[in-house]
Amino acid sequence: MTRYHVSATVNGDEIDFLCEPEQTLLDVLRDELHLTGTKEGCASGDCGACSVMLDGRLVCSCLVTGAEVGDCAIETIEGMADGERLHPLQQKFLDHAALQCGYCTPGLLVAAKALLERNPDPTETETRYWLAGNLCRCTGYDKIVRAVLDTAAEMRGE
Repeated sequence: MTRYHVSATVNGDEIDFLCEPEQTLLDVLRDELHLTGTKEGCASGDCGACSVMLDGRLVCSCLVTGAEVGDCAIETIEGMADGERLHPLQQKFLDHAALQCGYCTPGLLVAAKALLERNPDPTETETRYWLAGNLCRCTGYDKIVRAVLDTAAEMRGE
């Protein structure tokens, strides 16, 4: 079978990998690059568990092939913390108990970070709208939204 050689930047590091034509970016991240924080929930782009940033855009990695990401910048949950220091969103998710089983958490964190990078002062409605593509079956979303809004306020210095 034909395998493609792909060069990309993943969490700030230049990475080369081989992938099969039908292999999704999600599968490449998990199986080839051993970055298992990104989760597969639905494999159809409906749940957001596999959310990553691709050239500054929030995407479901189950809908992108690995062969498509050559020369792209990819950011996953593994790139969110600064070494051992958690990103403020990660800390607020812990502080607000905004996770239960944790399966959706990586995708929610990546999506929330993308929101705050675009809008450092979102309303509750804007936050809920932005995160609507990320399904959580455990929390009921309120603690997640509170964690995002609290992070936004902290990052603005309030």
